[in-house]
Amino acid sequence: MKTIDLHVHSDISDGSIRPAELAGLAKQCGLSAFALTDHDVIAGNQAAAEAAEKAGVEFLPGMELTADYHGRKIHIVCLGFDETHPAFRMLYRRIRAIKEGRIPELIDFIQQKGVDISLDQVRAYASEGRPLDRYAIMRYLVSLHLYDRAQPLWDHYLDPAASALGLDFSITAEEALPLIHEAGGITSLAHFHKEIGLKGLTRKEQETAILQLHQMGLDGMERYYPNYTPDDADFAGYMIEKYDLLPTGGTDFHGENRPGVEMGTGIAGNMAVPYSFFSCIAARCRKK
Repeated sequence: MKTIDLHVHSDISDGSIRPAELAGLAKQCGLSAFALTDHDVIAGNQAAAEAAEKAGVEFLPGMELTADYHGRKIHIVCLGFDETHPAFRMLYRRIRAIKEGRIPELIDFIQQKGVDISLDQVRAYASEGRPLDRYAIMRYLVSLHLYDRAQPLWDHYLDPAASALGLDFSITAEEALPLIHEAGGITSLAHFHKEIGLKGLTRKEQETAILQLHQMGLDGMERYYPNYTPDDADFAGYMIEKYDLLPTGGTDFHGENRPGVEMGTGIAGNMAVPYSFFSCIAARCRKK
């Protein structure tokens, strides 16, 4: 069976592998296609696309969008959009303003927690000469080897700093979803079962929330994800079938920053996302 991975991160956001190198890894893993879905940034898409073409692997441009929804954060995998479309450019400017805002203050807050960090030290971790953002701070913190993975750095330093400084806000799902559609893309709810998702809600409440997001413009949700429980997977399948949602799936691969999760196959080979998902998404994007 031809397989794909529609949820992959590079070192442009919080992964550890360069965008172009992901194409070679996808080929090595036997994948027929993949999407680069860095957090709130598209800077790696062109390099990944060019490398994928050379490797003979199909590719979809993507981005994992952070959005506010009814007092909680959710992640939305956006795929196949036109990066040059005015609607996307407007959305992207707003996203980057949030991610690049008040970086010196965030660094000062973290420094006050006893971490050896400064603006000059973080500058060395700016992504390919791009403006400093929160992911440059994270990449510097990773270099300190404080933890064996990246997530605790957000939990203990970056997220508390953003909260303390009043920066823990994002564009709303209601605003973002139509703009991705205008730019010809599709949208899928990522890891609904996580804290950045709908964790803590009953299944009925989750169903209500997903239906409301669907009415706002959400196209689908992740049918496959590495650490779904059997019940999570059953619920995702139930929602997709009941509401005719577009199924997507991916490993949420971060390389060394999320040990134990492999591109294409997840945790100990527990995933295989069918190529038919890619075909359906690509066809729908072309129609828009």
